[in-house]
Amino acid sequence: MYTQSVEISAAADDENDARLAAFEAKLDRGIAIEADDWMPAAYRETLVRQISQHAHSEYVGMLPEANWISRAPSLERKCVLLAKVQDEAGHALYLYSAAETLGTSRDEMLAALLSGRAKYSSIFNYPTLTWADVGTIGWLVDGAAIINQVPLTRCSYGPYARAMVRVCKEESFHQRQGFDVLATLCSGTPEQRALAQDALDRWWWPAVMMFGPPDAQSSHNERSMRWKIKHFTNDELRQRFVDQTVPQAAHLGLTIPDPALRFNAERGHYDFGTPNWDEFFAVLRGGGPCNRERLGARVAAHDDGAWVRAAAAAHALKRAERATSVA
Repeated sequence: MYTQSVEISAAADDENDARLAAFEAKLDRGIAIEADDWMPAAYRETLVRQISQHAHSEYVGMLPEANWISRAPSLERKCVLLAKVQDEAGHALYLYSAAETLGTSRDEMLAALLSGRAKYSSIFNYPTLTWADVGTIGWLVDGAAIINQVPLTRCSYGPYARAMVRVCKEESFHQRQGFDVLATLCSGTPEQRALAQDALDRWWWPAVMMFGPPDAQSSHNERSMRWKIKHFTNDELRQRFVDQTVPQAAHLGLTIPDPALRFNAERGHYDFGTPNWDEFFAVLRGGGPCNRERLGARVAAHDDGAWVRAAAAAHALKRAERATSVA
């Protein structure tokens, strides 16, 4: 009996080895992994963590700008901002749907978020104090998102990669909208230009930290790169962001709040200072200026919508009962 068990176990190991080899061969050939393909458990877990956190970031990310819909300076600005916030809700839905193909449920993901167990981007735990903040979020935060997310359109997991194609197109619009707000302020009165500079001073470093901790401190980079979930490291993406954004700030006539910032001709890139990583990790742990406010707003919205979910469930049950009785 013992010999038979050993033989069965060895056969199972051989089968898993063959599956793993086939999986890695697909990655090497650039073939997308689909929902019904075999994949290592750790690959699935990594994707669920990343995609759900991305979805949570879109879901929570609606809040800082939604606060300004009623206070936008014109009807046109109000309509554009309303459309942008609606886009963010759509992004969350795309991403929750992509994560569900991996065997998790939206209810499970939301429960993890609302209980504080799941993380979302630290950037959304900072307050939007003025209208210039709304423009700066579009310019910097959505600009950083584009740099981070365009490579995800080539992610090895097909449903995630396809969702990101549309998300990136819409994020590009958001970045231009934000830059337009800043350009308008910077061509206005001295007070308006001062608002724009103040917003840049407060949002620059949180935006630089959006790409995650330094590569040396990241526990996920190596695995995600090996499985082609990511194609660039945190530090590589951060450098791209700085290189792209510095000329834009110069065009606006704004000063980036980093005394160490300078172009390095030998590297062909900008050198820049070290972010406050203690602040970054403190915000991730719940110690940011708006952590409680953001999570509290999402919990309240979820609780307020309980009657809608109950009504939808009751309606679905009624339809199922009618279908059964007809059959």
